[in-house]
Amino acid sequence: MVRQVALADASPVSSELLERAEELATLGECLRAVQRSSRGQLVLLSGEAGVGKTALLRRFYEERGESARILWGGCDPLFTPRPLGPLLAVAEGAGGELEAVVASGVMPHEVVAALRRELRERAPTVFVLEDVHWADEATLDVLRLLARGVETVPALIVASYRDDGLDRAHPLRIVLGELATGRTVARLKLAALSAAAVAQLAEPHAVDADDLYRKTAGNPFFVVEALAACAEEIPDTVRDAVLARAARLSPPARRLLEAVAVVPPQAELWLLQALAGKEIDGLDECLTSGMLTSEPAGLAFRHELARLAVEESVALNRRVDLHRKAFAALAEPPGGAADLARLAHHAEAAGDANAVLRFAPAAAARAASLGAHREAAAQYARALRFGDRLPAAERAGLLERRAHECLLTDQYDQGIAALEQALKYRRTLGDRLKEGDALRRLSEFLWCPGRTAESELTARGAVALLEGLPPSRELAKAYANLAARCNCAMRAEEAIAWGGRALELAERLDDTEIAVDALSTIAASQDYDMLEQSQERGRRAGLGELVGNIFIPLAAIAVERRRQADASRHLAAGVAYCSERGLELFRLYLLAYRARFELDQGRWSEAADSAASVLRIPRTSTTPRILSLVVLGLLRARRGDPGQWEALDEAWALAEPTGELPRLGPVAAARAEAAWLEGDRDAVGTATEGALELALERKAAWLVGELAGWRRRAGLDAEIPPVTAEPYALQLAGDPTGAADLWRELGCPYEAALALADADEEEPLRRALEELQRLDARPAAALVARRLRERGARGLPRGPRPASRQNPGSLTPREREVLGLVSEGLRNAEIADRLVLSERTVDHHVAAVLRKLGVRTRVEASATAVRLGLAAQDR
Repeated sequence: MVRQVALADASPVSSELLERAEELATLGECLRAVQRSSRGQLVLLSGEAGVGKTALLRRFYEERGESARILWGGCDPLFTPRPLGPLLAVAEGAGGELEAVVASGVMPHEVVAALRRELRERAPTVFVLEDVHWADEATLDVLRLLARGVETVPALIVASYRDDGLDRAHPLRIVLGELATGRTVARLKLAALSAAAVAQLAEPHAVDADDLYRKTAGNPFFVVEALAACAEEIPDTVRDAVLARAARLSPPARRLLEAVAVVPPQAELWLLQALAGKEIDGLDECLTSGMLTSEPAGLAFRHELARLAVEESVALNRRVDLHRKAFAALAEPPGGAADLARLAHHAEAAGDANAVLRFAPAAAARAASLGAHREAAAQYARALRFGDRLPAAERAGLLERRAHECLLTDQYDQGIAALEQALKYRRTLGDRLKEGDALRRLSEFLWCPGRTAESELTARGAVALLEGLPPSRELAKAYANLAARCNCAMRAEEAIAWGGRALELAERLDDTEIAVDALSTIAASQDYDMLEQSQERGRRAGLGELVGNIFIPLAAIAVERRRQADASRHLAAGVAYCSERGLELFRLYLLAYRARFELDQGRWSEAADSAASVLRIPRTSTTPRILSLVVLGLLRARRGDPGQWEALDEAWALAEPTGELPRLGPVAAARAEAAWLEGDRDAVGTATEGALELALERKAAWLVGELAGWRRRAGLDAEIPPVTAEPYALQLAGDPTGAADLWRELGCPYEAALALADADEEEPLRRALEELQRLDARPAAALVARRLRERGARGLPRGPRPASRQNPGSLTPREREVLGLVSEGLRNAEIADRLVLSERTVDHHVAAVLRKLGVRTRVEASATAVRLGLAAQDR
């Protein structure tokens, strides 16, 4: 939609936006860049609630609206957001193909394709997505995918969000982390007003400016609302300010205001008529007061905080009555289908249990079909809050469906709790078939957080129970699950045997889903090339979740065996596929394997970014975290940075209780390498002994070779294990040059350099030193340099510059200079202007500084610089 915004909407107190000139200039420059190049840009606009994000965007529209088309969508502050909610209004306003695509309920990637075509129709376009902290998963997927190809559309995309209410697990945090390194992404953070600005606003109102600033901390909304209340004393809270302002309205206008407050994000005129009746005559008074604004879709509060304050103030009986009226009206809208999410929202608020049980599960199914699995889980939780009146079997079914959505979004604690309740209901009912299936589901859940012994015990319990019943789909799934548990423990023969049983029964039952699941487990245990065939069969059958899941072994095995082309292809395709469909769990695994893949390729900065994207998300699944901690620990050890044991100790604490080689092995190998780099022979032995024995038992050739290699370098073992991958076998056989050649063919430069470092001749040692210095692998390079000096070699490469070694952060002079400007608060573009560099070069310098200091943000870098004494510059 093209949103018409009047200047008066921005603030009834002042039409001037104080201390926002720089942000407006930045938005203007971004739009001019789009106009010049026809290459899109994304701006992430953040700030606390009430800091003025909407006012800034409206002013930008007023100043630039004639030079660009404006599409404007806002996310709903519902208890559970509507899938694709903000895009519905945008599509309705744009019309044409986009409206048809969004209305048809397709997946996010199809919406993005249509949106890109719409954005190319008229150039330039400013596409605003407001309040994405309220966005549903499907909308976040659209934003993520749109940002990925933003350069291909002539549009400036602006996404605003509150950054003061996002906890670490918020889905938006994940999206922001992925977009953080994009070259076409700019960030604008609005700060609160200064004391001087607050004093300027307060001057005409005869209030104590210092007291106003103290009570509002410069939050523009707090300031404006407090001044608009015209109270003799400043209200202690914004709620008091809002309610005082509302109290100045006539009774009909106040009742109208309350009606608008209970129907976020806006009240359509037809809906307001149903809620307020003749009190709609107070509309002009509400608009004139500035409490409400007129939008194309209806009426809305000027600020969500004001709406919340008014909604909370409505008497309980009246609030329930308004929600009931809203529900009745929304159930029969004048045009189009009823919005299931809004119906569920108002049914819950009205305490209408029957309506919640009718619409919340339907809204959940709708959300899941759009890939918004987190919203689906929330809708099932809403239904379960009213589920006491349901028969036990129906309640168990809701619990199982909620658990499934929790599985896909890695909410394991909640999913396990739901399944344990469902299991109790199934046992109480004596439904042994459903009890066995619930046990199978619970086994799947228990495995991911590392409760492996419980998982396998539960899996075997499900098989034992179901084998006592007639052959069934549930039994076939139980066989497939037990096969998967054995495969995860690298017990290939057992996995193939149980997978075979699952496949045979699935074929008898003509069940393609279970057959594909079983085939993929057999392939992962026996024949990697069969995995793609299994996945393709699942794709043809429309088994989207299973197709996404199969990307994990496709990537994991390719990464382990250094099949770089296969790994690159499956990781890229898998991350895109799972992102488009909201398969958070599978995507998390793929990001972790991507980190290891990038580490092996020598792309260490990218590996650090991928690992960080996993570690910054608090999840229950341990494997992605273990793998990412291993990558982080190895990077620190290889670069000589501090903190490697912190990461590796946490990884071991997570892996050791599982007893599974895929979790234990990588940690053991990483700990061995870190110990070797420190010259701790005994620690190498401690790290590898148990893991090597288990790897030999499981015939894990690549892990056997890696562990045996570290033991050989530490002088612990001389023999070559019987099961060893080829490049390691060459190393252990005393052919460092042959091993290095093979490692280079496999695309692993660090391993190739270490293989050369095992040589006794000067020429391969020099080549090893050069490559290790290129990788910034300082400890290993120092070991090789010492061996060369012991042999009398001269003229060795210097490695890092002395200036870089003489400061605690190991920064180059240019990096120190950049850090000084970062500490002054300059953005990359400003630093580029100051130092006469390209902005891209500055981007690289800033990334290097963050990496070397071991921090994630510019603020942390500035603080670390002060602590280490690196902030001061001689310029």
